[in-house]
Amino acid sequence: MNTNETLPKIAEDITDLIGGTPMLRVRNLDTGPCTLLLKLECQNPGNSIKDRIAVSMINQAEEERLLKPGGTIYEGTAGNTGIALALVGISRGYQVKVVMPDKMSAGKISHLKALGAEVVLTRSDVGRGHPQYYQDLARALAQDDPNGFFINQFENAANPIAHHETTGPEIWDQTEGNIDCFVAGIGSGGTVSGCGNYLREKNPDIELVLADPVGSILAPLINEGKTVEAGSWLVEGVGEDFVPDIAEISLLNEAITVDDKESFLAARELLRAEGIMGGSSTGLLVAAALRWCQAQTEPKTCVTFVCDLGAKYMDRLFNDVWMRDQGLLDKRAFGDLRDLIGCNHTEGEDHAFQPDEPLAQVHRTMRLHDISQAVVLDRQNPVGIVDESDVLRAVVADQAAWERPVREAMSTNLETIPPEASTDDLLPIFAQDRVAIVASSDQYFGLITRIDLLNFLRQTQ
Repeated sequence: MNTNETLPKIAEDITDLIGGTPMLRVRNLDTGPCTLLLKLECQNPGNSIKDRIAVSMINQAEEERLLKPGGTIYEGTAGNTGIALALVGISRGYQVKVVMPDKMSAGKISHLKALGAEVVLTRSDVGRGHPQYYQDLARALAQDDPNGFFINQFENAANPIAHHETTGPEIWDQTEGNIDCFVAGIGSGGTVSGCGNYLREKNPDIELVLADPVGSILAPLINEGKTVEAGSWLVEGVGEDFVPDIAEISLLNEAITVDDKESFLAARELLRAEGIMGGSSTGLLVAAALRWCQAQTEPKTCVTFVCDLGAKYMDRLFNDVWMRDQGLLDKRAFGDLRDLIGCNHTEGEDHAFQPDEPLAQVHRTMRLHDISQAVVLDRQNPVGIVDESDVLRAVVADQAAWERPVREAMSTNLETIPPEASTDDLLPIFAQDRVAIVASSDQYFGLITRIDLLNFLRQTQ
């Protein structure tokens, strides 16, 4: 515990708390002969490194009178830049409208809305030039608003300036100049350009390494000079389908490519080993930095970031069911229908009710855990299934039904199937708009829905 009596002074504005983030030495992961240092950008007030550029870009827009009093800031973002712009902009009297690809986490969307920003979700399967591409849509919305300003982190010179003036100097000072390698990702490119230029000014021999997700066009371009078509990836906020204007990729010595599975598992391992909860982009950076460290033959010092706080990804990165659905987390294979079950009862992943539970309690549980249907068990024997329609019909007919047991409202017309049955046996069940209840003579295993079958077929193709 830090008992240093010198504490920060009372801040007068939220922006006074941006920057000056601590650095942590990795102790419990395999760093080979090297020292790996993590700069904890998750400790900015908006919980990400993007707080730095939000202040810089808004300050510059105000100085150049591009932002009108009470005007609206528009931005296309994976989420964290939007959160940072809302944090700073709304406190200064601006409105903030954020356009996000629809693959981003619910935690980021909720954070943005809680700050008072308006969120517009758009397609994540289209590229630049398409009217639904998130940056193009943000630009179009700003152009249609006479009081709007498209802040455009991907072309805004104030973005790398923020890192050249703050992040880079902090890294140099905290390491006392003892840094051999800097690992970063490219979303907009501001971090690589700003920090990279500053660190090279201090030491031209520092290695600058890009961590890039599989599917991004950047790693092939940097390592092989090859132009490739962009793929898709689940890691948020890094990797690109184009080279942003402010990204000085000529600074980079090499790129290390990391797939989604390695990135997500690295983030989870960082939490277990070091107690640091970072997001998926942090997992990408840590995985790449560990690979670089392990490849060295002599002691060196490498610095990378915990880019943002992992609490935004509890519904994804730290959710075992979601991870397994995406093929990112291995699960026990049975070689039968149990492999298709999304939430396995024997693993404690689902919610089941007892026949005598009051309907009000059933409704509370369904609402709390965002489930639309669940099985009713008498010991391990499925005796019914209850969904939202069953609850609705019961209470519309009689408000007193809230206090009656769920067995009076549940459906008993069940489709039970043994685990050794074929996937072909599921189709007639789905054709009747029902779910398959997988159970043996003495054990309930779980439900299989259409989406469970689709996920299974997608993963095994």
